[in-house]
Amino acid sequence: MSVAGPVATPKLPAMPNGSGAAAILSAGIGCFALSVLAVAADKSAALKSILTFCKPTGPLSGVTTASILIWLLAWAILEWRWTNKTAALGRINMIAFVLLGLSFLLTFPPIADLF
Repeated sequence: MSVAGPVATPKLPAMPNGSGAAAILSAGIGCFALSVLAVAADKSAALKSILTFCKPTGPLSGVTTASILIWLLAWAILEWRWTNKTAALGRINMIAFVLLGLSFLLTFPPIADLF
């Protein structure tokens, strides 16, 4: 009877996670942009008229369109910068969740009315 020792497993190279990190952070940026633009359009008559793309929906049409463009632009830039890199995913997740939390707070009427 032969007892084998521990088998050495080959060390795999770290896979770059920059693309995933770019997607996560850009989602947080897009959510924050949506809430900031919604509050700003609600408070500013000039911005409200600029962001009114469709009269029946009012400034919401421009707010959502601009937010989607900001999200896509942030994603494209971060993807371009981080494609083959390994990012600190824990830190990026924390930043994205903080942006998401701030977005929820800004869309809560008592807090939005402070601005």
